[in-house]
Amino acid sequence: MSAHVAAPGSVRRTWTPRLVPAVLVCLAAPVLFVVQIVWLGWIVLAIAVASAVLVDRLAGTPIVPVRDAPPVPSIARDVFLIALGQFVVSLIPLQAELDDAAFVRFTLALGGAVILPYVLSRFVFGDRAIRFPWRGGGRWAWWQWAWLVGVIVLGWLILPFYFITSGVYTNWPVVDTPELIARLFVGVGAVGIWDELFFVCTVFALLRRHFPDVSANVLQAVVFVSFLWELGYQAWGPVLTIPFALVQGFLFLRTRSLWYVVTVHLLFDAVVFGVLVHAHNPGLVSIFLL
Repeated sequence: MSAHVAAPGSVRRTWTPRLVPAVLVCLAAPVLFVVQIVWLGWIVLAIAVASAVLVDRLAGTPIVPVRDAPPVPSIARDVFLIALGQFVVSLIPLQAELDDAAFVRFTLALGGAVILPYVLSRFVFGDRAIRFPWRGGGRWAWWQWAWLVGVIVLGWLILPFYFITSGVYTNWPVVDTPELIARLFVGVGAVGIWDELFFVCTVFALLRRHFPDVSANVLQAVVFVSFLWELGYQAWGPVLTIPFALVQGFLFLRTRSLWYVVTVHLLFDAVVFGVLVHAHNPGLVSIFLL
């Protein structure tokens, strides 16, 4: 079953035993990335996978795909893929850094968190659960173009106040040279693209195979926001990042277009980049009010 084709409504219920491992694997994210007790987060991931295996066995769902038979969504396989991605990300510190070593660490860890679940889903499990529909959704509607403008305006109004008054801009390195500014631009954009590849196209898509869209979206938002917290969006950042994560999931459902949600994210991150440069260099000409 495709990750973007929902299971029958009778199967996708929230209050089923499958919710237990799904909640556990998502709650591992705040342990790993907010509380940052990594060993405890790994234990929660392991318990989530073990409980998912138990749920599948009790339900008679084959954990190992049956050859020449249509793949049946397995909560054990899907929770394992989500846990694997989080485990790989947790192997590195997520504090924003701009040196060469940090770029290599982020590339390997974040890249592995997307590539490994995809390869296992596609070539080992054979169910094509994870896809990246860059060309999906057809032509953009008027409201999609309007939302792109809205994202820029909202970011321009809200983000300077958030970053500067809370002081969280100091969670990012000082960027006071052209080289550092360029590195910040690349880093912010690359992580923004990765966010959609992992949280939406991987975590959200896998959870949608088992739960209604709203429930799956809330669960993926827990993982999304936890990652952003360690990355630097702290203080009252979740007031912004929780709605953003939920809206991105909704937009993906509505548009079926990875290209669109990535565009939204990159526009938002472009404002983030501008605010960070401004906050670290208040003497430069700025378009912001604060």
